[in-house]
Amino acid sequence: MKAIVAGADPEGIGEELEALGVTIERVGSPVFADALAEAGIEDAELFVLTDLDEGISITLAKEANEDVRAVGYGEGSLPESVGSVVDLVVDPSLLDAETVAEELVAEL
Repeated sequence: MKAIVAGADPEGIGEELEALGVTIERVGSPVFADALAEAGIEDAELFVLTDLDEGISITLAKEANEDVRAVGYGEGSLPESVGSVVDLVVDPSLLDAETVAEELVAEL
């Protein structure tokens, strides 16, 4: 399984996914379409955005790969315009990175 983690990832969701055998590619903020392409968004099963201020990147990820599961995992909120394309949004104060990673891997 391949995932792209975009943003600073202060909660360590990327490391938790790696511990479960997921291949991780990282993209820093700001997130641009060419960076997603270089990271291999076309064949990723999972896109995790940790900087919710970069919400437009979810739209970019879905445009490049409509089957990718797009998850927002960070504090704050996503722009309303992204609400129809994001698959899941989780606040780290409610669920830790280990639990979220386990659930994401189990679902895919």
